[in-house]
Amino acid sequence: MPIVKGNLVRQKMLSAGRFLKAPENFLNQAEIKTVFAEAKNGRRDFIRLAFAAAAASAAIPAAMAQGKLAASEDGDLNILNLPEHSKGLGQGVSAAGSYGAPSQYESNVLRRQSPGLTQTTQSSVSFAPLQSLFGIITPSGLHFERHHQGWWDIDPSKHRLMVNGLVKAAKVFTLDEIMRLPAVSRFHFIECGANTAVDWGNVAVPTVQYTHGMISCSEFTGVPLITLLEMAGADLKAGKFVLAEGAEGSSMTRTIPMELVKSGEVFVAYGQNGEMLRPEQGYPLRLVVPGVQGVSWVKYLRRLEVGDMPFATKDEAIHYMDLQPDGLHRQYTSIQECKSVVTTPSGGQVLLDKGFYSITGLAWSGRGKVKRVDVSVDGGRNWQTARLESPVLAKALTRFSLDWNWDGKPAIIQSRAMDETGFVQPTYKQLRAVRGTRSIYHNNAIQSWLVQESGEVKNVQVS
Repeated sequence: MPIVKGNLVRQKMLSAGRFLKAPENFLNQAEIKTVFAEAKNGRRDFIRLAFAAAAASAAIPAAMAQGKLAASEDGDLNILNLPEHSKGLGQGVSAAGSYGAPSQYESNVLRRQSPGLTQTTQSSVSFAPLQSLFGIITPSGLHFERHHQGWWDIDPSKHRLMVNGLVKAAKVFTLDEIMRLPAVSRFHFIECGANTAVDWGNVAVPTVQYTHGMISCSEFTGVPLITLLEMAGADLKAGKFVLAEGAEGSSMTRTIPMELVKSGEVFVAYGQNGEMLRPEQGYPLRLVVPGVQGVSWVKYLRRLEVGDMPFATKDEAIHYMDLQPDGLHRQYTSIQECKSVVTTPSGGQVLLDKGFYSITGLAWSGRGKVKRVDVSVDGGRNWQTARLESPVLAKALTRFSLDWNWDGKPAIIQSRAMDETGFVQPTYKQLRAVRGTRSIYHNNAIQSWLVQESGEVKNVQVS
């Protein structure tokens, strides 16, 4: 099995179709007490263990500096014997015309599909492997996918973007004309409104790839939408909304508030992570609407219409709405609220032995920067403030980490994010008190991972 995170955690291979029903993975407060009952007798040693953990943590880099942790001490032949790659010539540069690929030993790090979600003639969703990623940027080849009528590889020389509606004169742009304009490059996350939908419905899928994998973060490059509207002579007083329409078979259409456009945040992108957009990400043009659910980031963008009221398209009138406890629908719920998830240790992984671990994960907010992330290892009873790794950017993923000394006893790991507006990520109990249980969108509740004595990590819910 592949070893990840410095040989401390191994990924447990689970079939894509394995789903764990909620009742056996849902813990109430009484059951949490049972989980931790075994550790209760050791509470008098808490101070001693805390100091021991801190000393062990501090000793690691010192021991490394002194060479005391060299693998040769236990006779590891991989360091004692000179390998072939240290004795001969390696391969030359990649063949002419080739495109670089990951190592053969990383072949298990893939986007994965879920058989439990709605299918058309093609799979409509693939999930990013969050448990295998570092930093905040998602490689283009691992970026999650969401299609409403499959993806297309469109000839850029024939693709056109029209701006019409409340404008002086409708204007049509070619890709070359757009790429001649002054560009911006910004880092932003994109999250599907239905991310974490299965956990919202009390179904515990096994890994973080399936619970939270409909989110990714990239550097996008393109032209501010306001620039294109001004070139067409848009009426920015009467025009209150912009309709974005895609060129795929479903004609995905979404309403974008003009105040977002005027802020300069919204832009028409042709680049992603230093290269042109991938076909599955909307090549050659897509809309970037920072902080707003992914369905509004219309792919294969072909038309922008300026109007004076919301357009109430099919994807806004019957889809992507939240059914409230009183039976009413919450419409145009675009902003992705503050959210976080621990990616290591997480479901499907196994801790090999007790001792030092670095708990790490991702946090984000559609309203700006992440201000703080707290981590709990006892199901939310006590919280410690995690480190925010740089860079911390607005409406982008933020990496956090916390040093942890696992004593080999059961633990429930959680993370709780707060953004710069003061919004604090809710528990499932708090979220359901407001939203009920019939919605499938915008689940930003606290995620819980149960570390068992065996070291196996499972997805559970804490009420």
